[in-house]
Amino acid sequence: MDNPVFVGDEQQVKERKVQGHESVQGGGSPRGRRPSVPGSEEQVERKPAAAVARGAPAPNDAVNLERRVGLISGVALIVGTMIGSGIFVSPKGLLERTGSVGLSLVIWAACGLLSLLGSLAYAELGTLVSESGGEHAYYMQAFAPNEKRKTWWGQIPAFLFAWVSVFLLKPSSLAIICLTCSEYFVRIFAASTDCLPPQEAVKIIACCVIILITFINSYSVTLATKVQNIFTAAKLLAILIIVVGGSVRLIQGNTQYLATGFQGSTSSFGDIATAFYSGLWAYDGWNNLNYVTEELKKPYTNLPRAIIIGLPLVTVCYLLVNVSYLAVMSKEELLSSETVAVLAGDRLMGLTGQIIMIIAVVMSTFGSANGSCFTSGRLCFVAAREGHMVDVLSYVHAKKLTPSPALLFNAFIALMMVIPSDIGSLIDFFSFTAWIFYGGAMLALIIMRRTMRDVPRPYKVPIVIPVIVLVISIYLVVGPIIDSPQIEYLYASLFILAGLIFYFPFVFFKKSVPGMGHLTTFFQLILQVVPTDTMPDA
Repeated sequence: MDNPVFVGDEQQVKERKVQGHESVQGGGSPRGRRPSVPGSEEQVERKPAAAVARGAPAPNDAVNLERRVGLISGVALIVGTMIGSGIFVSPKGLLERTGSVGLSLVIWAACGLLSLLGSLAYAELGTLVSESGGEHAYYMQAFAPNEKRKTWWGQIPAFLFAWVSVFLLKPSSLAIICLTCSEYFVRIFAASTDCLPPQEAVKIIACCVIILITFINSYSVTLATKVQNIFTAAKLLAILIIVVGGSVRLIQGNTQYLATGFQGSTSSFGDIATAFYSGLWAYDGWNNLNYVTEELKKPYTNLPRAIIIGLPLVTVCYLLVNVSYLAVMSKEELLSSETVAVLAGDRLMGLTGQIIMIIAVVMSTFGSANGSCFTSGRLCFVAAREGHMVDVLSYVHAKKLTPSPALLFNAFIALMMVIPSDIGSLIDFFSFTAWIFYGGAMLALIIMRRTMRDVPRPYKVPIVIPVIVLVISIYLVVGPIIDSPQIEYLYASLFILAGLIFYFPFVFFKKSVPGMGHLTTFFQLILQVVPTDTMPDA
């Protein structure tokens, strides 16, 4: 890396002030909402918050998000969100598409390397653009800086990302994780029987999980981070049980399943790309800390450190878990099992092992859903603050200081997505769409290397890293379409473009729906939320 030593946060703030770059979001404005982005009529008429004095936010703004996420909580957010349902669901799909044990392990490692490269690029993005919202903030800075913000096309990439993420990617991710959590929870009561749990029960419990997690995140940021830390520790313990048990079996000589190596490996261009989809779904969450940059303590140092600690840890865990699976079951048994972790527990410790693994998976997926909910709310909050969503979604609770309207909106859509509950198709749909925007973030970083070359960078990666990730993202998007076109890919593309129907009238031309002001006031009174335009001090 170009920066072998992280520069302290205080020094970075001083450098940015001296060079006129206290905020890279335009004109040194400390506001989270860029003043040069005209909002709706309601936003234009809104008076500045009382805590804003002479253009600077007060340290203890009563209606401002606060920095309450430290390094440990940041690592827990990354690890806890990544290690969720994927490692307990995806091994089957990945092994099925690769065709061999050896190639499946190679893909697992490659997915970890790709996620690490992407996260390192995101570390530079997160310290360069110190605003929450992840890709949304980076697209605004790269494609719509200052003078280009008033053009008809400047905000389109950021808006389309918010459109797809808020209405599809984030809620579907939460729905998938909660469905997996519910399925394993129901199996606690059916561990000694051969019957499958009724889908109605699975869906009802999944809805209850979504509601509970949303309440936790709306009630307190501190409570949400404590839940994340506890459940991350629990899932690491579950992985340790599997790894130790598998290692014992390997030492005892149970290597016959791993010995098959690369026999039966696929040579299909599309199969390998879709195998990456399954693996990358398990790794998804490596960029989640970038969505809460405004709430991260010392973001210039803690963001890169949390990423560098979290990604290698998850990659090692995934490889060891997959090896352990193949130490206690054959390829055919793994492919025929809907609950791989439970089968592994049964092979290691019998019925007791089954119950232990079921409980462990429930805790793991609950923690992952909590992290997903935490970050999803922040993305919706930032998009609304930019004028890309309705105003009320950018409000925070007057006392709890949580973006409760955004959290409730994300939960509502997730509840709607629980109804179909086809996890396999949701994973492919999610991965195809997500990697379009991951590639866009890499392009944004490459552009900002030219347009913001004089801005201090606390953390900098070699330019070859975002280029590699950009090329791979293009392959992951184009490969399946060429080799095995499916109607779902067309639906995904049409859904993205459908956002333009709402962009031009409501964002570019700033039209408003009649009665929206009264509806906003109604929700403001019911939810006890207030607007905020400021961003907490770094």
